[in-house]
Amino acid sequence: MSFTLKYKDKLEQKEIPKSNYTIKDLINELGLSTQTVVSKQNGELVIEDTLIENDDEIQLIQIIYGG
Repeated sequence: MSFTLKYKDKLEQKEIPKSNYTIKDLINELGLSTQTVVSKQNGELVIEDTLIENDDEIQLIQIIYGG
């Protein structure tokens, strides 16, 4: 089972490594922070606890902020 990951200018096919694999698991594996990334699953905004399913398209969008 696999999904498509879109992040910055990358588009890659990734395997789902375990059952109950969430977007938060993916964010942590990539070394990112859930506080600086917005997640989309198949074009819809979702929370980090959302499960990644076979053939999903997951897009991670880096939030730019500052003071």
